[in-house]
Amino acid sequence: MKHNGKLNDAKLYLSLLIGGVAGASVTLLLARQSGSKTKQMIKDFPREKTKKYIKDVKGMAISSVDKGKGLLGLRKSSLSRAVEAGREAYKKEILIRYLKRLSNRA
Repeated sequence: MKHNGKLNDAKLYLSLLIGGVAGASVTLLLARQSGSKTKQMIKDFPREKTKKYIKDVKGMAISSVDKGKGLLGLRKSSLSRAVEAGREAYKKEILIRYLKRLSNRA
């Protein structure tokens, strides 16, 4: 199909839309259940999809939070060790300076 501008694109989208509506209409007309059941299914479909989506998103959020807590625990542990090593190095440096001063006095 050649595209010679916006008119052809509009025709394509309109054809797709009409085909989709026609297909849905035929499906509803040929369905083996009553109209009230079909209507109820149409009403319930968005609710069910929304509930599933919320459940999935909630699960992903909980998983992400748990992963974040785990990473935070690892980082906190590493940071605590680094701080403790820094304190020890500082104490040693102070002690060395103190001993040098004492030896210079003597």
